[in-house]
Amino acid sequence: MYIEDEEFIRGSSPMTKEEIRILSIAKLNIESDSKVLDIGAGTGSVSIQIARMCPEGSVTAIEKNPDAVELIYKNKEKFKIHNLSVVSGEAIEVAPEIEPCFSGIFVGGSGGNIDNIIKTYGQKLKIKGKMVLNFITLKNLSKTIELFDSMNYDVNCIQVSINRIKGKSCMISSNNSIFIVTAVKLS
Repeated sequence: MYIEDEEFIRGSSPMTKEEIRILSIAKLNIESDSKVLDIGAGTGSVSIQIARMCPEGSVTAIEKNPDAVELIYKNKEKFKIHNLSVVSGEAIEVAPEIEPCFSGIFVGGSGGNIDNIIKTYGQKLKIKGKMVLNFITLKNLSKTIELFDSMNYDVNCIQVSINRIKGKSCMISSNNSIFIVTAVKLS
């Protein structure tokens, strides 16, 4: 059921790496009929993986980069995904066309607009719904946790580092550490 990185059609668009994708999606507690939003969808790797997990539900992917939007459509076709809709545009600008009542929201990219994304899309999240966000910078992480604390969310954060052993000499190659924030809407 889970998709490896090399199976996706790639380009120069960012992609949530395999292990981080698996952990982030697990934090969303996807059910077969979940309605999920992916903001800053990049190649669509998270959207497509979630869509496979909720065949009776739906996934909406928002992406502002036209090249990435094209990749999402290509990956959607490759994996024969029928419950994924793609919205092209900047998240705040397209917010009025996004219908509310999501059980989960994943934020992989914010374009430097994390405060407005959380405030705007938090209103589209069901009570007890989860927002899961990935960060590589401490500044955005700190700002996000403070904002959620002020908005009556239950917040949890983990830090994940992925290291791979490469070559015959077993050299260790590290990716950036990722912070995964999970925020449950309490009211």
